[in-house]
Amino acid sequence: MAMQVEFCGEWFTADPEDPFVIGREGPLEIDDNPYLHRRFLQVTQHEGLWWLENVGSRLSATIADPEGNTQAWLAPGARLPVVYARTVVLFTAGPTTYELTLVNDEPTFLPTRPAEELEIGETTIGPVTLTESQHLLVLALSEPVLNGRGSTASIPTSAEAANRLGWALTRFNRKLDNVCEKLHRHGVRGLRGGPGKLAVNRRARLVEHAVASRLVVPEQLPLLDDAQALADAD
Repeated sequence: MAMQVEFCGEWFTADPEDPFVIGREGPLEIDDNPYLHRRFLQVTQHEGLWWLENVGSRLSATIADPEGNTQAWLAPGARLPVVYARTVVLFTAGPTTYELTLVNDEPTFLPTRPAEELEIGETTIGPVTLTESQHLLVLALSEPVLNGRGSTASIPTSAEAANRLGWALTRFNRKLDNVCEKLHRHGVRGLRGGPGKLAVNRRARLVEHAVASRLVVPEQLPLLDDAQALADAD
């Protein structure tokens, strides 16, 4: 049973006898980002299953299958079995969001709903439905990640995303609050402010969730140009 890890087009093989560490140090040395733990995630095999464990102390990761049917938030100290043939992992350290893929050649779970039956880009995830303007907001924040799938990207500031849409910053922030509150009510963690919760963390968590769950997809990016052209014409 082999586990492959793909990051930015490079492939690595996890050793069943030795933890495969992802961070600033280890077999998958991502970069020297000071916001990233030296040892953040590790892939191990135990009792016939591969596991992904968060061994960091501050950062969390978003875990999902490629179709977005299942998603989990891997907090510090937590671990999850890697049961899909392909598992997408997204996480943010400082201003940078990273994406990597775990490929299991002997998955213990196979989806019962074929991927081709999914409605690509549908804006309803479970019970959550976004309005057109809310969807545009999420799309604007997610644009760099969607353009650089499988690599690294920077999350736009609220001012940059508002400018992309041709909106006033006050309008953008109000709608961002509404989107985060709506998703929080439906169980999406990490979207509410509080002590030690920076605004950039909330935006990054929103992007991770939206991309992993396929709430937004690359095929929808032209909608941003349409929205900006409409705003310019007003």
